[in-house]
Amino acid sequence: MGASLSLVPVLDYFARREFLAAGLRPNAATLPYPDGGAGATCTVHYWAPPGEPKLPPLLLVHGFGPRATWQWRCQVGPLSRHFHLVVPDLLGFGGSAYPSETAPPPSEATQASTLAALLDALPGMEGKRVAAAGTSYGGFVTYWLARAAGGGRVGPVVIASSDLLKTAADDRGFLKRAGEGWSGVDEILLPAEPAAMRKLIELASYRPPPRAMMPDFMLRDFIQKLFTDNRERLVHLLKGITVGTDKFQVTPISQDVLIIWGDHDQLFPLEKGFAVQRYAPTISAPVRALYFASVMTPCTHGHTDWLVLYQRCCHLQVSERHR
Repeated sequence: MGASLSLVPVLDYFARREFLAAGLRPNAATLPYPDGGAGATCTVHYWAPPGEPKLPPLLLVHGFGPRATWQWRCQVGPLSRHFHLVVPDLLGFGGSAYPSETAPPPSEATQASTLAALLDALPGMEGKRVAAAGTSYGGFVTYWLARAAGGGRVGPVVIASSDLLKTAADDRGFLKRAGEGWSGVDEILLPAEPAAMRKLIELASYRPPPRAMMPDFMLRDFIQKLFTDNRERLVHLLKGITVGTDKFQVTPISQDVLIIWGDHDQLFPLEKGFAVQRYAPTISAPVRALYFASVMTPCTHGHTDWLVLYQRCCHLQVSERHR
């Protein structure tokens, strides 16, 4: 029985239902692939309400690994009452694809350029100022989009649990927190065995489910559906990440910025949030961005200026429920 039971389609169904209930509909756009040479194209799958915006537009950018519906399922309902949401799958995730056999993997800059092209292609969105929020890897992309597009096109900006100042020393610190027996960060971030999947859940969640609720057969199913079937593509995508290298130089941006961090984040510890804070402009976040923070998760939070700290939350504060 256990071997044939899969929760992945069930979770996918409920996540999609949240999006549909929020008035979002799935769609796809074929766009030029910035790194693919002349004639190269990519496909961007996204969720958005039909028609032109009647509310201020807000772009939600997911992190590495999950598709957009899994990452933002808790937020689209409340946010859809105040914003015209655009929720894409980044290139290589969910239903979005790029020419991986003939072109290099997308960097954060490439992902950002593609999102800018998507926004210009949507009804009534060309040239319209768009607020943007990204979590984890999506925060890297959101930062790059905001910097490249400028304040007249993108802003305000919300960056959640995104270590823009990540270095090799941070990877070593992550492995130390994970404990002995791990050869590299990739072994945990792209798990191939139940032990690695369980460790990833433990590190990403403030209160992970007890072991009895994470039997090996269930974890193997998640690994197969989310990682094994897509491993070659995910490894290719990891090679495109430039944060922590000379290609990702962090400089202050002109937009209003709200930084969100879980106070128990074990992937990107809280002190990195304060370090990132120093690179943001020293101005208060606007009211709408603060409203965004209030609906991100039921976890309790406090804030100092424009750095919001979620208490009893870890790296997945956009998904965690306060218990």
